[in-house]
Amino acid sequence: MKKLTIAAAVLVACSATAAIAQASGEGPWVVRARAVHLDMANKDGTGLGLSVNNKTIPEVDVSYFFTPNMAAELMLTVPQKQTVSMGGTSIGTFKHLPPSLLLQYHFTGLNGYKPYVGAGVNYTRITRVNLLGGGADLEDDSWGGALQVGMDLPLDKNWSLNFDVKKLYIRSNVFVGGVNQGTLKLDPVLVGVGLGYRY
Repeated sequence: MKKLTIAAAVLVACSATAAIAQASGEGPWVVRARAVHLDMANKDGTGLGLSVNNKTIPEVDVSYFFTPNMAAELMLTVPQKQTVSMGGTSIGTFKHLPPSLLLQYHFTGLNGYKPYVGAGVNYTRITRVNLLGGGADLEDDSWGGALQVGMDLPLDKNWSLNFDVKKLYIRSNVFVGGVNQGTLKLDPVLVGVGLGYRY
């Protein structure tokens, strides 16, 4: 009975927040598609001169507005292949999947401009590591913070142009011959532009 009461309370709360968002004349859901450029910080603590390439990737995010000002955003993409270099020479590749969940504050009443800021958490899954012919390895995953600033420019009732900048904290210990050589901090800045649809 207690579980049913809690579930009912959660359902009522979600319905109430959705009603608040809809009262503003806008739906609570926003789906965006962006082209995002990853610019790696490459802070190498191993002393091996390691770096990971920058690249542009596709990204999709889904946001839910609890109120006209508060929203949660889930950022998604597909596993991305990156090249690792040592002293400027490629030593192999790995793949990573870096979904992030952020809580956002959206500013309103700015003549149609809709800037926002956000903060949350990033989880990066690292797979298919192939470095130095199998002689080197990376940790399987990374947890870190995520910061965000962006702006939506409405094109009509539902569509908007979006500009977005995120800072993700992604790092991995590097192992050579099974020995931990230190930490490689990727900590990329993600600069994105795309379209959003609100419903």
